[in-house]
Amino acid sequence: MPREIRIILSVGCLVFVFEYFVVPQFSSSHLSLRLLAQLNPLVVILAVLCEVAALYSYVELTRTVLSPHAPSRFNTLRVNLAGLAISHVVPGGTAPAGALSYRIFNELGVPKETNAFGLAAQGSGSAVVLNIIFWFALVISIPLRGFNPAYGFAALAGVFLLLAFFGTILLITRGQRRADSWLRVAARRIPALDPDKISSLLGRVADRITLLINNRRTLWWAFTWAGLNWLSDAACLWVFLWSFGHAISPIDLLVAYGLANILAAIPITPAGLGVVEGVLIPTLVGFGVPHGQAILAVLSYRLVNFWIPIPIGGAAYASLQWRREPPTTAAPATGIGPSPTA
Repeated sequence: MPREIRIILSVGCLVFVFEYFVVPQFSSSHLSLRLLAQLNPLVVILAVLCEVAALYSYVELTRTVLSPHAPSRFNTLRVNLAGLAISHVVPGGTAPAGALSYRIFNELGVPKETNAFGLAAQGSGSAVVLNIIFWFALVISIPLRGFNPAYGFAALAGVFLLLAFFGTILLITRGQRRADSWLRVAARRIPALDPDKISSLLGRVADRITLLINNRRTLWWAFTWAGLNWLSDAACLWVFLWSFGHAISPIDLLVAYGLANILAAIPITPAGLGVVEGVLIPTLVGFGVPHGQAILAVLSYRLVNFWIPIPIGGAAYASLQWRREPPTTAAPATGIGPSPTA
């Protein structure tokens, strides 16, 4: 598909979502805009710090899954911000964001098999942690608040995600010989692929997975950083809700937050633009947040969570292109340990 057509489709999709999902939410909020004048700047700073904590946690997650070849924290942060910016402007942006991160990390000296496995584990593992947080909140919330059909849809999507995630790991580690034969058959049908190289890559990835599973300390840190990333981001939303006069229960917040982010994973719009807002606002209202306050809190949160990272990520990408650090040549440590200090 030509680039111009992709741009037109992307812009058209954004306009459609904004007009039919976001704009209607403003219809009853004009009277609540006076709440903006009462917003304490210190509270805004606190919300921004929560989002900074989420970004830092994601940097540590990235460095954990790329260990012992992880770049410095500053370089990892710049790569993550650049990928974040792309994912926020392109529908299904996780794919091009992942490709960009893979290319830059390779240029920074991360071995290809470590790079490929690390980025895949980062994305899939983070999604698994989000579903665990959502289910935990759901189990507590349903007896207190009742059941919503949307909860079941999101929980079912999480079941399929977990089955795919752990099924893939089991296939690669325990059924490596069968997976190898399948990949060889598929590779022979594609002229550009070398079956031997594909088989070798599968073996290295399987060794990497086995090494990570056996190193429980690293695995624990990876899940911890992924959890802190999601919880810090959710805390940013909670702070904005509190700043507009409604302190929602953390359990209710995590149900609404998890539901919105799980449904936003469907690659319709960039980073769930319109989907997050369209799910969060009515869900929060269902939990007792006044409609106007829910709109202002969600839009303020999305300003920090979605829009501000775009120019920052663009600047991070420009800095990576302008001055690239030479890749490290230090001998890798034995095994997989905690992320090296920058």
